[in-house]
Amino acid sequence: MARAIVVMGVTGCGKSTLGDALAQALGWRFLEGDTLHPPSNITKMAAGVALNDADRLPFLRNIAHAIVESRPAGIVVSCSALKRSYRDQLRMSEPNLIFVLPLLSRERLLARLSRRSGHFMPSSLLDSQLATLEAPQDDELSIQIDGEGTPDEQLLQTLHALRALELVTI
Repeated sequence: MARAIVVMGVTGCGKSTLGDALAQALGWRFLEGDTLHPPSNITKMAAGVALNDADRLPFLRNIAHAIVESRPAGIVVSCSALKRSYRDQLRMSEPNLIFVLPLLSRERLLARLSRRSGHFMPSSLLDSQLATLEAPQDDELSIQIDGEGTPDEQLLQTLHALRALELVTI
């Protein structure tokens, strides 16, 4: 059984909200992945500059390390994990890592971002993230859910899918 889940996706898709609710439902730890970015990444994104693969490497290593440390008790992490190569890197630390991807339209994402305050990630980087996003493939342990629903609806969708796939004990 899996003991680690990454709620992934572009900015504004609800990774943190869903991840926190999912961790509570499972009795696992929740980790806001953004807290593991090096300061240089935060500065770069806050200035409206998209991260490149080299920028993401220390961030992904920090996420992987946190997963390994918390795996015995269970962990849910929010992390964009936009590319297959990023998810592959995370899977090197946890082969049974599950990815949950809430899907929303660009318009809905922009509407959410326009209401968000106090976050370093500007809405101007949304199109870059959408262009970079590689949806999980059939050979990846992943669940795609309708991100348009309420947080409670998204949580129920996710828990139902996890139960159906027998990926975690609920």
